[in-house]
Amino acid sequence: MILQKEIWSGLLIPFIGTTAGAACVFFLKKDLKISIQKALTGFAAGVMVAASIWSLIVPAIEQCADKERWAFLPAFIGFWCGILFLLLLDEIIPHLHRGIDQVEGPASKLTRIAMMVLAVTLHNIPEGMAVGVVYAGLVNGSGNITTGGALALALGIAIQNFPEGAIISMPMYAEGKSKAKSFWLGVLSGAVEPLFGALTVIIAGLVVPAMPYFLSFAAGAMLYVVVEELIPEMSAGKHSNIGVVAFAFGFSLMMALDVALG
Repeated sequence: MILQKEIWSGLLIPFIGTTAGAACVFFLKKDLKISIQKALTGFAAGVMVAASIWSLIVPAIEQCADKERWAFLPAFIGFWCGILFLLLLDEIIPHLHRGIDQVEGPASKLTRIAMMVLAVTLHNIPEGMAVGVVYAGLVNGSGNITTGGALALALGIAIQNFPEGAIISMPMYAEGKSKAKSFWLGVLSGAVEPLFGALTVIIAGLVVPAMPYFLSFAAGAMLYVVVEELIPEMSAGKHSNIGVVAFAFGFSLMMALDVALG
């Protein structure tokens, strides 16, 4: 029972980060400076890259050490499955970076705000899966996953979810939504994380031998989001150097958390 409580606590930590970020709408001005947006985006990207490597891909390879020269194969396959899964979702679901004028059919009626929420919600899915698969490995005693390592991943994603919550709620408020509505929409954008995390725990718990595939799948999905969404956003236009420095800071912070707590 105690372990179950630990799992639920771990799954909710990233969601708490999103909620705290969305709450910024009650304290900040309507408009976020471009430099701050670049810093928040770069920081989020750095955290996700480090988490993908140290919390997901490395443990996936270590769990297959008995395969010797082929130890990389499950991680390789799972990684590409994660990339292709997000690529498929990116094609099916209208995405913010395409612009409203490039979306055909009924989706063209969506407002910019709705598409922004959709984009953030979409890329919260692999984050929830990442936390879920690590905690599933912890439950089943799979590989070298420790309580500290699982907590490090959950905390790292929560840290990068903080700016995500703000990035959702602040523009909504700037567009004329009330602070309360902006806050709750920001919160809802992160609600998929504990949901998909719990589903992943259930599925992964049934297929323990496939744990390396699940870990690397989540890593591939997260890195797709970083390369497709976050890096282009932090690099475009002015103040791109701020985004790069924030990326380095987020990467090193997550790396330190994972090693120190793992």
